[in-house]
Formats: sequence, structure tokens, C-alpha cells
Amino acid sequence: MLRPILSICLLMVMAPAFSQTSFNQINVGPDSSEFFLQKGIQEKQNGRRLESLKYFEKAISYDANNKAVTAELASAYLDLRKYGQARTTFIKLEQLGETSATNIKQIMNLSFQLKKHEDVIAYALKLKKADPSEKIAYLLGKVNYDQENYGEAIKYLNEAAKEDPTNAEVPYMIAHSYADMMNYKLAVPFFQKAIELKPDKAYWIYELGLICYAMHDDKNSLKYILEAGEKGLKKDNEYLENLGIAYLNVGDLDAGVKILNEILIKRPSDMNLLNMIAEAYYYKGKYDLAIDYWDKILEYDKKDFSALYMIGMAYQKKGGKENTEKGTRLCDTAIQMDPGLSSLRQKKMMAGL
Repeated sequence: MLRPILSICLLMVMAPAFSQTSFNQINVGPDSSEFFLQKGIQEKQNGRRLESLKYFEKAISYDANNKAVTAELASAYLDLRKYGQARTTFIKLEQLGETSATNIKQIMNLSFQLKKHEDVIAYALKLKKADPSEKIAYLLGKVNYDQENYGEAIKYLNEAAKEDPTNAEVPYMIAHSYADMMNYKLAVPFFQKAIELKPDKAYWIYELGLICYAMHDDKNSLKYILEAGEKGLKKDNEYLENLGIAYLNVGDLDAGVKILNEILIKRPSDMNLLNMIAEAYYYKGKYDLAIDYWDKILEYDKKDFSALYMIGMAYQKKGGKENTEKGTRLCDTAIQMDPGLSSLRQKKMMAGL
């Protein structure tokens, strides 16, 4: 009688272990992805995105090719701004057969955000094929512009201008494309169009001023640089220096020198500024003032023979035998120390100086 009773006891002991093993086997099976998917959706509906992501990641670990789970996982990554993982997961969703325009557009936008330029182009073309009504010209123009492929950029941006004439970024990028190719004449009307659409863009106005400077359109250069300052552009040393030069270029010596001298208070040994002021005075016939500024250059660098040469020229321009002789000696000394300055003398002579 003992043997049968013992057998029954063993069965009773083994039964719970068998049940637990079976339960574990059920949990690790592929069907469990559905369980975690539903848990994730429930957490998502409750607004707990981070918790929902954990469940979706658990679900995908049981069934990597589950399309519904992949879609939820991609959306969760996107909502939590995990853009790299979102992009990879949306691409996986495409590989699983989700080739809708919505999914392709999501990949395109994420590729653009992550600067995956070649993928942007590829998915933009896919998107246009999936939905011909989609507007992709701006994105293609921007990507080509970022890659400095200005020919393609201008082509697509001109298309984008037709798709959305109110987008100020479009003419601005076209303007910059031409400017970067040093085709300033073609750049100007596009800068003007961009500013017309966004008149509060102070830096765009400033850039247009610099473009006009490069074209020797001094009047408009000053106009736009001043306007940029009025519209709120930061008046740092660079801005003030360009403003001072703009005044000098239109012949307003006092305004230009005043601004450059204000910068010199903060940058007293700036050789470029000292030389600009000296030259401004020189070409306005204020030779003593020009000599004073070139003397300051020599105080900082006694071997700046170009400054010494120009002092000599200033003395000669002052006229009179004594000044002329002194100026000639200074110029000769400068040329002895730096023979390259002889070409400067020839240029000055040819210019009637």
C-alpha cells in the first residue's frame, strides 16, 4: 500500500512545477508580443509614453517582424524625440510592407532632420511617386543647398517658390546660392524678395548691404547696413567696422572715422583699423592726421615698412621742398628695407599720386 500512496504524493508535488513550466513557455512564445502590444497601447492611451515604449520594446523582442508592434514602436520613439531610433524603425516598417505615403514622408522628414542628405532625396522621390500631390521641391532645394550643389538647389527652389510663394526662406537660399558663386548681380533681387516677405530679418538686410559693398554699390551698401541696425541687428565691432567703411566709401569722412575711432578705443592696436583711418585721411588730403595714424602703426611694429612708405608719400603730398625731400628719403628707406614696395610707388605714380 505504501508504493501507490508514494506515487500519488510525487504527482502532487510535481504538478505545480509542471504548471509553472508550461506558463513560462507560453510567456516566451511569439504570441506574447500581442500581450505586451496591448499593454503598451493601454499605457499610451493613459498618456504614459515612456511606459508604453517599454512595453512596445518588450513586444518587439518576442516578434521582430510584427508590423503592428513596429508601427507603435516607431511612433513611440518619435513622440519621445528619439529621432535616430524612430527613423530606423520607420524604415523597418517600410521593409515589412508599409509603403504608404505617410510612412515614406515620415522617413523623409526624419532623414532631413538628421542630415541624411542622400536618403532625403531618395525618399522624396519615393513620396512623389506614392502621392503626386506632395510638395517636395523645398526639401530637395534645401538639401542640395546644404551640400553646396547650387545648380540643383536653384532649380528645385524655383519650383518651391511656385508651390509656396510666401516662404521667405526660398528666395533667401536662392540669393545665397548666387552669392556663394559670387554672382552678386543675380543675388540682389532674391535678397530683396526675401526681405520683402520677412522685413524683420535684420541679418538678411545686413547681408544685402555687404553684397552691395562687394558690387561697389556704396550708396545702397550704406542704406542697407544702417537699416539692419535700425531693425535690431547687434552692433558689434564687425558691424560698426563695416558701417564705418560704408560711410567712408560714400565720402562721409567724419562719420566713418568717428565710428572707426570708437572701435579703436576697445581695440587700440588693431593695425587694420589704424591703416583704414590713415588712408581715409590721406585720400581726403588731411596728411598730418594720416601721418599720425601711420606713426601709431610704427609704434606697434617698427618693421611695418608699408606704413613708413605711406608716411613718406604723405610728406610729399604736403608739398614744399623740405617735406618733399623728407618724404622721398622715407620712401627710399622703406623700399630698401622692403623692395616689394617699389611696385607700390609705381602704382601711386600711375594714379597721379
